[in-house]
Amino acid sequence: MVPYQNPLSHQLRNVGMSLKEWQTALAATGRLLVGFRKWYYNAAGFNKIGLLRDDTIHEDGDVKEALRRLPEKVYNDRMFRLKRALDLSMKQAVLPKEQWTQYEEDVHYLEPYLEEVIRERKEVEEWSKK
Repeated sequence: MVPYQNPLSHQLRNVGMSLKEWQTALAATGRLLVGFRKWYYNAAGFNKIGLLRDDTIHEDGDVKEALRRLPEKVYNDRMFRLKRALDLSMKQAVLPKEQWTQYEEDVHYLEPYLEEVIRERKEVEEWSKK
């Protein structure tokens, strides 16, 4: 019986890296990407007025349908955040730093509904082609 040999380890030897070195490099790259994502999230500024990422999505037809499908509480929370952000924007103010939305706290509440709406729209388009 031949022991299992990872095909990636053979390729890594050609590059001059061991599997452990490669895993360490990947982990460092992952940490770097997370750090960049957090920096960009804060630099975008919407978190300073209490918005979540999904609150900033441009409302086209698919997004409007996804919003219509949201549970009432989630929709009302979104409307509160948008109204508060508009009020802060008019006053040219931001929330106190302890009230800013943190990267780790950002919930992609609209994404599952939006993916479902897009999938359904594409399915209808496919059916209409036939």
